[in-house]
Amino acid sequence: MYAASADMGDSCLANADGDFLIVPQLGTLCITTEFGKLRVAPGEITVIQRGMRFSVDVEGGRARGYVLEVFAGHFVLPDLGPIGANGLANPRDFQTPVAWFEDRQCHYTVITKFEGQLFSADQNFSPYNVVAWHGNYAPYKYDLSRFCPMNAVAFDHPDPSIFTVLTCPSAIPGTAVADFVIFPPRWTVAEHTFKPPYFHRNIMSEFMGLIRGEYDAKAGGFKPGGSSLHMCMTPHGPDTISYEKAILPVAEEPAHLPRDTLAFMFETYYTPRLTAQALGSSSMERGYYQCWSGLKSHFTGSKSPAPSQAEEARPLAESAAA
Repeated sequence: MYAASADMGDSCLANADGDFLIVPQLGTLCITTEFGKLRVAPGEITVIQRGMRFSVDVEGGRARGYVLEVFAGHFVLPDLGPIGANGLANPRDFQTPVAWFEDRQCHYTVITKFEGQLFSADQNFSPYNVVAWHGNYAPYKYDLSRFCPMNAVAFDHPDPSIFTVLTCPSAIPGTAVADFVIFPPRWTVAEHTFKPPYFHRNIMSEFMGLIRGEYDAKAGGFKPGGSSLHMCMTPHGPDTISYEKAILPVAEEPAHLPRDTLAFMFETYYTPRLTAQALGSSSMERGYYQCWSGLKSHFTGSKSPAPSQAEEARPLAESAAA
């Protein structure tokens, strides 16, 4: 997570380790790159790829948001499979920088991130003296309001991967180095279905963030600019209040999520390591687990009869179908 209250001035950063995906939550970023300029507001994202020099000016004097860094591969659009050519994020909506350069003599500091360490070097000219470039390796931005969500219109809750904007694929099918997933405003119309994200464990670790509004699985307990982290195989799901509302008969009615809400998730097959600064932060909600206090069983009917000896085992395909 980042927070800033000043421009970078005559200095720039280049990440030699991997790509940055930047998600502004408060304040617009005016980003200068060797490829030109990008203006990235909350509700938009930008990807600055490995080795690209860039500087940031903070419009309005303050900014806050999230950064995801990947070290293996680059972000691409997910395979749409049966969805076909249209849906989720469309290639035509991604934008590259507006062309710009400067030829200026000055005292300039170039900061390079390499193997997790920062190094600086001084030079007497601006690094943005590039008048042209060739190829398809460029920074880009994307307006999240252009995302076309896909959803269930009959029954059942689709896997959150249906909301993937960008993915950095891994070599293991069904996993990713990192996925960037959003939960945008949309209609929820599935019948006989628990509509919020259901309780689950996951082989992927999930970092949730909130850009604006409220997240439908955390009633009033998740503020814009906040975040949550559920590690691999850690059980989690909606808080007690959200759960109780979601099982009421009125929850069967078609409804639209709040129009001014936008949550996202960084999901990774790798295990994030928490820093000492994060663990010692005064902003950490140490009683987070209490959001599930009061959960009670809503099972109805009698206990299932014990299977006979002949029924105790069956083929795996039949078990899955059952």
